[in-house]
Amino acid sequence: MNKSTAAYYFLRLRIIITQTRAAEMPFAGAIEVDESYFGGCRKGKRGRGAAGKVPVFGILKRRGRVYTQGKILLGIMLDRIVLDCFVYTDTYRSYNVNVLDMSTFKHYRINHSKGFVKKHQHINGIEHFWNQAKRD
Repeated sequence: MNKSTAAYYFLRLRIIITQTRAAEMPFAGAIEVDESYFGGCRKGKRGRGAAGKVPVFGILKRRGRVYTQGKILLGIMLDRIVLDCFVYTDTYRSYNVNVLDMSTFKHYRINHSKGFVKKHQHINGIEHFWNQAKRD
């Protein structure tokens, strides 16, 4: 099979999976939320400021499923997460109370400069998902 044909069929498969997953029930329970950046050139500046990077927002139910989308934050969270859940995020400024109204969730922020886990408060599950998604 030609590599272009394989790429075409994998793209179609991803579209079908995305459409099917979007129709599923919202997340409930302990939820981890994080963003990651895909694409762009590896050399030079990395992370949020690198040219050509596309932000992807992810929601993970602990010991459950993952939902990702190329759009960011509040609309997705309100659509995909049951209100009054435990939501764990990092300290990225978009999750600040002033920027994003997190009052509908029980919001816990994890400061990675001070530590990665505090009892059961962590976002290691979604971080692991991003690591696996970016593997070559």
